[in-house]
Amino acid sequence: MNLLKKLVVLSSLFSVAFPYQAFAYKVVVDAGHGGYDSGAIGVNGLQEKDVNLDIATKLKDELVRRGYDVFMTRTDDRFWSLAERVQMTNEQKADFFVSIHANSTSSSKMNGSMVLYYDNAYPQEDYPASDTMKIMTPYSKDLAQHVQDSLVAAAGTADLGLVPSAVYVARMGTIPSILVETAFLSNSSEAAKLADDAVRTNMALGIERGIEAFVPPVFVDTVGHWAREAILRMKNKGWIEGIGNRYEPERALTRAEFLTLMDRVFTFSKLNPANSSSAASSVTGSVYGSTGNGSYKDLPANHWAIKVFNDAKGLNLLQGYEDGTIRPNQPVTRGEVAVIFDRLLRLKQAQAEAALAVKNASFSDVPATLWSANAIYALKSQDIINGITDTEFKPGQSITRAEIAAMVDRYAAK
Repeated sequence: MNLLKKLVVLSSLFSVAFPYQAFAYKVVVDAGHGGYDSGAIGVNGLQEKDVNLDIATKLKDELVRRGYDVFMTRTDDRFWSLAERVQMTNEQKADFFVSIHANSTSSSKMNGSMVLYYDNAYPQEDYPASDTMKIMTPYSKDLAQHVQDSLVAAAGTADLGLVPSAVYVARMGTIPSILVETAFLSNSSEAAKLADDAVRTNMALGIERGIEAFVPPVFVDTVGHWAREAILRMKNKGWIEGIGNRYEPERALTRAEFLTLMDRVFTFSKLNPANSSSAASSVTGSVYGSTGNGSYKDLPANHWAIKVFNDAKGLNLLQGYEDGTIRPNQPVTRGEVAVIFDRLLRLKQAQAEAALAVKNASFSDVPATLWSANAIYALKSQDIINGITDTEFKPGQSITRAEIAAMVDRYAAK
């Protein structure tokens, strides 16, 4: 299935909880060497840095044509250190990394193509990998195999297979990463091929086909994260979505995102607002601030979350601040989440305000007098919400996107 078909399928499946559209995978294409670092010198005088840049540029052009988002670590003859290349890659929040090189050895007979990747089954004590790259081993290997198969088929080179390696760019990143050795500059026949524009084009096309056959892990930034399984379960229910192929698990959840997610979970339109008045009045002011009237001046009519805010207001779940704002992009706190979630549970079950649930109070920072205490302990008693530690809840701390996924996952499992 090519990328465009993948995106059509994805767009039909992604009924997103947050306002992000179907995405194209993002690839970092790294042209090895550059500047004063020429890399290998071919038997025909060809400099590796020039070969690498040409193939990388052709690869970029083909990937873009196929619908990918591409970032190149260099687009001209300049030097970047290996650490700088990894740093650039991390800053791009891409889905995978492909470094282009040409090979060289003391034997003039050696020929063929190979792909290097980091394999945690073959660690090198003197060259430790990042924790994330250790976990990424199966994904990097899968990418490497697809690229190797397609490259040798397109270029007609000998298949030297995959090579577990501790090269810096393959072991120190945070996403599936490979280093492609296209052919040997130390071999006269292959050096001639690398000097041929048509051959370099075929190599780029082969690498692209291998990339297109590879499907990165869903939410690549959650691989190895404590909440990954909960995040994926909630994604599969259609309740949460990411930003492109990233979930940003440690980012604070905004108020607009939280209400949108709650609408997905509880379906505001099916709830009876008549049951919410007592719950709303039981809290001084409101969950999102002091009482306000009319529309919110920081929530224009074309805001992506305008409907869910209006629906939430109709259920008496929230009111505005005294200055006329609702602050949709402000992080929502753990205490606010508990109160809104608890109210929605009671609305769904058509229950009146529950008896005070603080008799078994266990959080030192949630006394019985705290405005959110009843909701916090009610949810804790149902195993829906946990503290930051066994003794602290941190009600004023922003809730993360990972924490809300885990919370909703626990609720869904009941």
